[in-house]
Amino acid sequence: MSSNEQPEIVSQTFGDPAHPAVLLIMGAMASMLWWPEAFCRKLAGEGRFVIRYDNRDTGRSTKYSPGEPPYTFDDMADDAIRVLDDHGIGRAHVVGMSMGGMIAQRVALRHPSRVATLTVISSSPLGEDASHLPGTTDAYLEHSAAGAKIDWTDRDQVIGFVVSDARAIAGIAHPFDEKRTRAFVEQDYDRSGGLLSATNHFMLKGGDEDWKGRLHDMKAPLLVIHGTADPIFPVEHGAALAKAAAGARLLRIEGGGHELHPDDWPEIVAAIAAHSQAG
Repeated sequence: MSSNEQPEIVSQTFGDPAHPAVLLIMGAMASMLWWPEAFCRKLAGEGRFVIRYDNRDTGRSTKYSPGEPPYTFDDMADDAIRVLDDHGIGRAHVVGMSMGGMIAQRVALRHPSRVATLTVISSSPLGEDASHLPGTTDAYLEHSAAGAKIDWTDRDQVIGFVVSDARAIAGIAHPFDEKRTRAFVEQDYDRSGGLLSATNHFMLKGGDEDWKGRLHDMKAPLLVIHGTADPIFPVEHGAALAKAAAGARLLRIEGGGHELHPDDWPEIVAAIAAHSQAG
């Protein structure tokens, strides 16, 4: 994709622009809504200027034909910097979750002068050999395989699958709220105009070999937040990430899944607020 065809990246802010900026980067197929508004307001209430945005192929940002995304993870990392530029922000505290955590690690390595601190939630280390770490659980792999049979143009099928996905990645510490989750997924689906193009995220080429061993040189102070019951990236992935970067800290969310459960927000928000004093 040539530089004169930059995608439109839609973002939203919370709080006072005079406060330190926190940029939130969400994971695969997930629009900015997966950083819930109440979560963003809670973080803004800690004296932060919070920015969330729709990754390309999600929400109201530029969408591409499903099947052959004309961009890479590195392009998505550069999108994050463009969001900062759009808001006139030189340096931000960057927070990424899941695939967004992989993107956030790239942002910190590609654009070190723009990242004051880095927080990575429910993700895995970039450019490190993860073959010795526990893999995704069999139960989740089985659920995930069912996604191949979904007609991604059928609203009811897609919403049903995404709700079942949210249940499959939930932790064990809190009850799963199906009704609230369904209402949220319906809202996300309708705002995005469907999720078909978002499936492009699963076709992106890794390029991880370009980053081999680079985490050891990362300048940004790193906080890793990881649920101990995460079925996609077991908590050992978070521990490996914290070990790879000098001085990093690991916060384990007991019984937490691959999720931002509202009952865990106070702990997560407090940790991000404290960590973003560091930069």
